[in-house]
Amino acid sequence: MTTSRNDLRNIAIIAHVDHGKTTLVDQLLRQSGIFRSNEHVDERAMDSNDLERERGITILAKNTGIEYNNTKINILDTPGHADFGGEVERILRMVDGVILVVDSFEGCMPQTRFVLKKALETNLKPIVVVNKIDREFARPEEVVDEVLELFIELDANDEQLEFPVVYASGFNGTASLSPNPADQEETLRVLFDAILAHIPAPVDNREEPLQFQVSLLDYNDYVGRIGIGRVFRGTMKVGQQVSVLKRDGSTKNFRVTKMYGFLGLKRIEIQEAFAGDLIAVSGMEDIDVGETVCPVDHLEALPELHVDEPTLQMTFLVNNSPFAGKEGKWVTARKIEERLEQQLQTDVSLRVDPTDSPDAWIVSGRGELHLSILIENMRREGYELQVSKPEVIVKTIDGVRCEPVERVQIDIPEEYTGSIIESIGERKGEMLDMINNGNGQVRLIFLVPARGLIGYSTEFLTLTRGYGIINHTFDSYKPLATGRVGGRRHGVLVSMENGTVTGYGIMQLEDRGVMFVEAGTDIYAGMIVGENNRDNDLTINLTKVKHATNVRSATKDQTVTTKKPRILSLEEALQYVGDDEYCEVTPQSIRLRKKILDKNERERAQKKKKLGE
Repeated sequence: MTTSRNDLRNIAIIAHVDHGKTTLVDQLLRQSGIFRSNEHVDERAMDSNDLERERGITILAKNTGIEYNNTKINILDTPGHADFGGEVERILRMVDGVILVVDSFEGCMPQTRFVLKKALETNLKPIVVVNKIDREFARPEEVVDEVLELFIELDANDEQLEFPVVYASGFNGTASLSPNPADQEETLRVLFDAILAHIPAPVDNREEPLQFQVSLLDYNDYVGRIGIGRVFRGTMKVGQQVSVLKRDGSTKNFRVTKMYGFLGLKRIEIQEAFAGDLIAVSGMEDIDVGETVCPVDHLEALPELHVDEPTLQMTFLVNNSPFAGKEGKWVTARKIEERLEQQLQTDVSLRVDPTDSPDAWIVSGRGELHLSILIENMRREGYELQVSKPEVIVKTIDGVRCEPVERVQIDIPEEYTGSIIESIGERKGEMLDMINNGNGQVRLIFLVPARGLIGYSTEFLTLTRGYGIINHTFDSYKPLATGRVGGRRHGVLVSMENGTVTGYGIMQLEDRGVMFVEAGTDIYAGMIVGENNRDNDLTINLTKVKHATNVRSATKDQTVTTKKPRILSLEEALQYVGDDEYCEVTPQSIRLRKKILDKNERERAQKKKKLGE
């Protein structure tokens, strides 16, 4: 007869970006009494990384443990963004149930679908939390119906369809079983009780031989690699001699030097762990995700964990522009390579491949956000580098060349429907559904080749005057679409001189297009300084100075005003960069430049390319 560990529950919180799961976890932590009354706790305490706090998204999965009614509840806060789907899949293997958080107004979104599909396939027990119940225009009952439809569409079994629903406000830390906001109780007690009642307790088989599987990796300069995972069977003790069953079939023995459990936001050193516990283990030099730790005399591997393949790649290069080395601390190939190697220690969805050049690497990831977060972290740490235009990874499946296709959900005011359908059509999008909510808002669902979405967000915001919301998530690989798919419509304005931008220079040329630089900016020949109104590239001089004369101008006393330049953020620059261009990234600046800086050489290369075509 199998017994269960009723003193333990393991759950993951899953949701679309910005539906409030990290805030909900905050309240669960506070209300469980884990913090001292005088302890300062940041808001969104689980988002520990600066970028996560700034963007309000969870990038890395986090573990925390709370105590409620003599039961330890291990909670894993998962990323909601599809680019970090690799993290989500592995976390779901560590838990016995999930809390699906859905916004009471927005309802089911593409990433809700993506994460929920994984959870149902793993046969996990769900609890649905309709969050932000106090929101204006909240429609909780309709949202529950939408969730049920989504469960049915994703082939949930009968038991999964009988999900309990809790209505909550993560921000206020209140919850109830009633959809009426007036019935909210002062605390999240209802949610705590639902977890204990509905999430299965882990099986207690601590007497059997050990099986521990690593689902996440951490790295620490003092102890090296740390494997985070679940003890699926048996008992694990500090000092124990164990074997790691590697992915390639080999085995490696090591001694468990340190083990940690999770309580609140802290890792607590522990001496032993039992079946069902989520722990972090150090002492394994080169352990990888999905590998099994077991006794030396009882080698039995758990099923391998699937890690999503990268879908997008970019070339990272050493910065070789005229401004190289002026703003960064780490600029050499050796330093950049070391940093990429370090990233590989913890990020299993990333690939780094060498190229023919010792100064360039092909870096592949799960999407634009995945790679731009890495670049942003590197520039903040003092690195200088150049990156090429993101390109999708084409695979050959059954002899057919296939590309990644995204499922896109767009919410827009009704009047923009025609222009959005047309613009997605130009990017080879296929419309799946159109839902008119009757309140002036329309929801459109498409399948679009991933390369058609590179650089689309700026055009989308322009077409919808900023009122549109677009979300997309990886759907599948499909045969390569023929013809032109998306891409930039306009040419660029390229500097012909090294020097400093002058107000006079901008004034003379601003009717040619939109400037990316303002007066006082240092520029170099070959650097992109703006977007041309036409579809060709134009070389211009923004460093012109007005020559002084002794003739007084009639308009001398008029104030000169120039249009505000469009300063590109890192994401915008990565979306904007063209095939023959690089994005130069330093701790202080983001610049776009032509790969070939010299105008004459550039024109020769273009002629050669045209002849070759």
